[in-house]
Amino acid sequence: MTKPVTYEAAGVSIREADKLVAHLRAGNKLIGGFSGLFPLRTRGMKRPMLAASTDGVGTKLLVAQMSRKLATIGIDLVAMVVNDLIVCGAQPLFFLDYFATGRLNAREAKTILRGVIKGCEIAGMPLLGGETAEMPGLYKPEEFDLAGFGVGIVDGAKIIDGRRIKPGDLVFGFESSGLHSNGYSLARRVLLESSGLRADVRMKELGESLMSAMLRPTKIYVKLASCLRKARADIKGFAHITGGGIPGNLCRVLPRGADAFVFKNRWETPPIFKLIQRLGPVDYGEMLRTFNMGIGFMAVAAPGEHARIMRAALAAGERALVVGEIVKGCGKTMVEL
Repeated sequence: MTKPVTYEAAGVSIREADKLVAHLRAGNKLIGGFSGLFPLRTRGMKRPMLAASTDGVGTKLLVAQMSRKLATIGIDLVAMVVNDLIVCGAQPLFFLDYFATGRLNAREAKTILRGVIKGCEIAGMPLLGGETAEMPGLYKPEEFDLAGFGVGIVDGAKIIDGRRIKPGDLVFGFESSGLHSNGYSLARRVLLESSGLRADVRMKELGESLMSAMLRPTKIYVKLASCLRKARADIKGFAHITGGGIPGNLCRVLPRGADAFVFKNRWETPPIFKLIQRLGPVDYGEMLRTFNMGIGFMAVAAPGEHARIMRAALAAGERALVVGEIVKGCGKTMVEL
């Protein structure tokens, strides 16, 4: 007789998926059976509004998959979502994740999800639930993909949207931890495919291996935003510097009558960016349009807020730099070398 075909024989192990879910539930009582439940508190808000954001980690995943160094890629996932949430002034509420793979490796999945949980802890938001999908045929056995979804809350009367930005305001920059999670198609082409460098060997100019530098997790700026709120700093606009760099992201919060001039000599470019530019070679304009170049988050405020912002950044463990100014214009951002 022909042996019956099973789901597991077709490449999907329900038992392994159930074990992974049980592992997650053991440490998180908010995760439900089919959906997570979150108690919403809006006391003190005149017009409570939910803010939502979704994102992934891009081709940085390929670097993690190649090295099988998976402990921090989940932090990147949370960071890419929550840093977008806080731009409007929202306080993070909860996070959901989506993990898809060709064949579920429970040990590696737990490592990745521990990174997601760590990112949620840094961001001050619980992992409320998510989806683990085993999809042979769509992914190779060792491949996986990640996506994240976050929800926050903001008082509609206190939304930060850039409308009040005007000529004379200052642009503040907050340092990145490195590449973050953007520009990896170019970074991989230059550093891993064309350079001939050994990714696991310590490099003097980086102070670490190429792989360690490329997998350094994206910085989460939630504590910074919280400290700025506590300091009552009047922030007119925030920008999360992701794909498109400073020119492509700061302009998203500028009103039509204002331009931003950012002066590149106000901060030091981290070594990883200098290495990419030299080895490519990559034109400097292309570097600015692709990478954060050392500034991962920006704020716009009046000059009178300078002292508050500096104190708040210090309290958050961040370094604040005045990197530019607002002038009359039409909503563009220029980076002056």
